[in-house]
Amino acid sequence: MSLGPLAITLVVIAVIVVAVVLWAVATFNRLVRQRNQVRASWAQIDVQLKRRHDLIPNLVETVKGYAGHERATLDAVVAARAQAVNASVSPSVEQRAAAEDVLGRSLGRIFALAEAYPDLKASHNFVALQSELASTEDKIAYARQFYNTAVQSLDNSTHSFPGLLIAGVAGIKAPDYFQASGAEQAPVQVRF
Repeated sequence: MSLGPLAITLVVIAVIVVAVVLWAVATFNRLVRQRNQVRASWAQIDVQLKRRHDLIPNLVETVKGYAGHERATLDAVVAARAQAVNASVSPSVEQRAAAEDVLGRSLGRIFALAEAYPDLKASHNFVALQSELASTEDKIAYARQFYNTAVQSLDNSTHSFPGLLIAGVAGIKAPDYFQASGAEQAPVQVRF
């Protein structure tokens, strides 16, 4: 039994249509996996930021015991923490990054107080909290890096051909990168 030219043409068209549909499904699934990776990496940043937010009240209370008259510095940290916690409900990555940047700078001022108060610097609670916050800061930096890598991967897929065709139809786009705010920070100076 031989197929006529019309049947062969229909089979070729069917194979092409199936190949295009399979390609579209595979591309869509890849974009969804990348989008889910971005969401999961954002959740890790959120976990670490919440951990930092939870450690700060204990740090402030410890510092109060040794340097209670440094009220302006302590109030600045409490205010920065409140701002960062409030920004955690914001869908804007840029707003969240800016609030966390302010909090990080205010924490630096608390640690600078330890130099002026040797008893504080020697306090086991302060040292333990400082160590926990340093560990958390490292985890935040790693989580930000992982998030930004996931965003870059999704961004590349949604802006390059042929992925941009499927991304446009499916409404998939990469979110903003988690960047430090534009405010320049002075480098830390160490003096002996």
